[in-house]
Amino acid sequence: MTKLIGVSGSLRRGSLNSALLRAAAERMPEGSELVIGTIRGIPLYNGDVEAAEGIPEPVTALKDVIAAADGLLLVTPEYNNSIPGVFKNAIDWLSRPPADIPRVFGGKPVALMGASPGGFGTILSQNAWLAVPRTLGAELWGEGRLLVSRAQQVFAEDGTLADEKVGERLQAFMEGFVRFARSLSQRG
Repeated sequence: MTKLIGVSGSLRRGSLNSALLRAAAERMPEGSELVIGTIRGIPLYNGDVEAAEGIPEPVTALKDVIAAADGLLLVTPEYNNSIPGVFKNAIDWLSRPPADIPRVFGGKPVALMGASPGGFGTILSQNAWLAVPRTLGAELWGEGRLLVSRAQQVFAEDGTLADEKVGERLQAFMEGFVRFARSLSQRG
């Protein structure tokens, strides 16, 4: 069983990216599973807090789930043509202390996707993310990219995926990422 962890970079209740993540979990290929993690509860990174109090519990819990998974799916909104601060903040916490980076991210397959109300999906945010997984020693899946544009028309009011063409693209994306994760686990 290939077990992936997916994390949405939005805290908003009606997030299009969280809806995309839930739709991905419903379209996993046979023999695989996508667990949905959260960045909710992760405070702003502060080195003084880390030194005085250690790693916050929500960070430790998410680090353990990522470390145990066969792959990490980052579902990113695009804010001001780049990475959402709250999402990058979570990754910054997840990389603390530096000695833990190999356990959490080392060799971990990572994929990026995102949804946006705009016409370009989340292409600029995804491009801005490219250096982050590589810096952390993860294996970024570069063969697949899922950009969902005009996402408010793709999802129904209840957050379910309403556009079957996007559903087909999403399923193909998840199948490709699972193949990539499996190929890396077979090499290692």
